[in-house]
Amino acid sequence: MNRVESIFSSLKQDGKKAIMPFLVAGHPTLTDTAEAIKCMSEQGADVIEIGIPFSDPIADGPVISAAMHEVLQSGITPSNVMKMVQNIRAEVSAALIAMVSFSIVKKSGSTSFIEALKKSGFDGVIIPDIDVQEAKELSCYCKSIGLTFTMLIAPTTTDQRIEELASISSGFLYLLARVGITGEQSELPDLEDRIAKLRNVTDLPIAVGFGISTREQVSQVHQHADAVIVGSALVRRMSESESPAETAKHFVHEIS
Repeated sequence: MNRVESIFSSLKQDGKKAIMPFLVAGHPTLTDTAEAIKCMSEQGADVIEIGIPFSDPIADGPVISAAMHEVLQSGITPSNVMKMVQNIRAEVSAALIAMVSFSIVKKSGSTSFIEALKKSGFDGVIIPDIDVQEAKELSCYCKSIGLTFTMLIAPTTTDQRIEELASISSGFLYLLARVGITGEQSELPDLEDRIAKLRNVTDLPIAVGFGISTREQVSQVHQHADAVIVGSALVRRMSESESPAETAKHFVHEIS
């Protein structure tokens, strides 16, 4: 059982739900990212998603896209991100998940890149633009070295495809709350039926993301799901702050 699985298992035993913040690696700086990860872990974030910058973000709204563009302009690379994680891993109790485009993974040699993530201290990976066949092969390799591999379930995903994606996944499933791109939203769609459908095909914890930004929305999602992923609201606040790490810490406290 790796760190992701252990955390979800412990939360379930205690009747608790997970908070999963997402940030862009290197935004505003790589030092800010490292400090924010440590602060959020100390504040109680259970699993932290770290977006590895990519020139053509998949389904990311203007806030995250702008952050990734700024980071790429500053010269941050996947190797820089992995070195940062390696340097802080011993200080962080939260599980760390890499969110990365398949083009980056494939360019570096898929299994070699995954192995490098593992060695640096990541506990799992999400590759949002990977096709199913490639995912099946890479998922098996991730499991063999102790990394979780999570697929995304969209509102438009068919029942047959849901079963297939769930069978590929480990650690947890990522349920998209809505279609379109990421970004803060004032209202959430009804998720109860969709989550119930997932429960019928998998025992994996279900994390919900896309458009969740307030404590009230987190509570609403936690009524049915095992975890809530919050990204754009955190990235925006960090970009506007003179103390990004402290802002991240306060944000996790606010939504918990």
